[in-house]
Amino acid sequence: MALTQRLEFRQSQSLVMTPQLMQAIKLLQLSNLDLTTFVEEELERNPLLERASDEGPVGEAPAEAGQFSDSGDFGGSNGDEPGGGSGEAFEPGQEEWMSKDLGTRAEIEQTLDTGLDNVFSEEPAEAAARNAQDAAPTTYTEWGGGASGDEDYNLEAFVAAETTLSDHLAEQLSVAFTAPAQRMIGQYLIDLVDEAGYLPPDLGQAAERLGASQQEVEDVLAVLQKFDPPGVCARNLSECLAIQLRELDRYDPAMQALVEHLDLLAKRDIASLRKLCGVDDEDIADMIGEIRRLNPKPGMKFGSARLQTMVPDVYVRPGPDGGWHVELNSDTLPRVLVNQTYYSELSKKIGKDGDKSYFTDALQNATWLVRALDQRARTILKVATEIVRQQDGFFTHGVAHLRPLNLKAVADAIQMHESTVSRVTANKYMATNRGTFELKYFFTASIASADGGEAHSAEAVRHHIKQLIDSEEPSAILSDDTIVERLRASGIDIARRTVAKYREAMRIPSSVQRRRDKQSALGNVLSTALSDRSRNTEPA
Repeated sequence: MALTQRLEFRQSQSLVMTPQLMQAIKLLQLSNLDLTTFVEEELERNPLLERASDEGPVGEAPAEAGQFSDSGDFGGSNGDEPGGGSGEAFEPGQEEWMSKDLGTRAEIEQTLDTGLDNVFSEEPAEAAARNAQDAAPTTYTEWGGGASGDEDYNLEAFVAAETTLSDHLAEQLSVAFTAPAQRMIGQYLIDLVDEAGYLPPDLGQAAERLGASQQEVEDVLAVLQKFDPPGVCARNLSECLAIQLRELDRYDPAMQALVEHLDLLAKRDIASLRKLCGVDDEDIADMIGEIRRLNPKPGMKFGSARLQTMVPDVYVRPGPDGGWHVELNSDTLPRVLVNQTYYSELSKKIGKDGDKSYFTDALQNATWLVRALDQRARTILKVATEIVRQQDGFFTHGVAHLRPLNLKAVADAIQMHESTVSRVTANKYMATNRGTFELKYFFTASIASADGGEAHSAEAVRHHIKQLIDSEEPSAILSDDTIVERLRASGIDIARRTVAKYREAMRIPSSVQRRRDKQSALGNVLSTALSDRSRNTEPA
């Protein structure tokens, strides 16, 4: 076969991932906080990109006051009308008086019947400064002594900082120890304390890193465990409770046995605890009551890291026609614009080709970012609107009416790809009349119906299981098999292992543990009632 050269024309379609397209895809899946950070970085990097303000676009005259008013009485006026050009209106005859010639110094003194030195005894600037210094402060910023009148009022600047657990322990450390070595060991241990007030179980590495003996670390730890709050610097729950009981002088041998067997207390094995402690029913009940009054996390009452409040991206409100009104949260949408005026001025003065290329790329990137942000907002609104339409029963009647929904159903309805819907629903939240939910919450698996009807949502089934368990009686605890029978009677075809999986996901204990807990709680209520009754029937 001979090898020849030839020219051919072929036409084909392919998707090329340009940097702009990759940036648009990245913006879709960013949360509002990450998006704000990204836009701030672009504002620092791109000189043609600037933050939009309420004063209107660059180069545009500020809007008149009457343009945003509800009536025409507050419309803007031109400079020819009274008060149109400045903030102060001229009184009648004021302009005539200002233009009048006052005459010479002798004529003025003769008119005033005194010398000018008596009228203007000091320079105007000195008098104004003295008056301003003697006058009492009239505004908040004058009293503040640091903020200018142009800055926004910031109440958080005057809030006292919360005392953290580490700071509280460090203050006590400086008083408890005088030796530098002991202070160093104590500060190292304080740095290991978590927010709940606990130390790691193994402190062997602390002695190695500090170059101290294990006994020295134990001696310092014994002092730290006497610090306020009681129970701090413990290595486990039993040690934390023991420290608090010693503080109350209630750590006797019976209480020690109870604290060392907290696992039996968690299982409600009162008979075994009573045997280990060597006490009767009344004493073991009092001891358990004392344990419950202790604080298992003593460090939580001090200031800790401030949690970031979740801000919704979409609001859903009831509409006047009985439907639902979906709108974006404008506070989470960065408002930026392209400074075309600045680019026009630069294009006239730039002579180097490299500079022209830089600013041309900057203009293209800024324009693309503005369009990408707008497209992102439109896509989020479109997806959220379709979710509300699909899950109308949830917003009207509650979680029991949540329908099965997947990404493909929403993508087909709005004519988008599933991957786009997946990116839009990631890290986005919706504020509704029933609370704030992540957009992913509304996408649930489908569970078949027992009678062949419409399928049920997995979230609705979980809600149904929780309702059945919450309404059970202490004498008739529902097992997983019983729950399956009741769900099938309600038209939900589900397996027992699925019920167990949903129950464990909601952190609901097994039927054996629930029976023990509810019977124990019922026994405590009955014993308290009998004790109150016997106290009321005693002779006065």
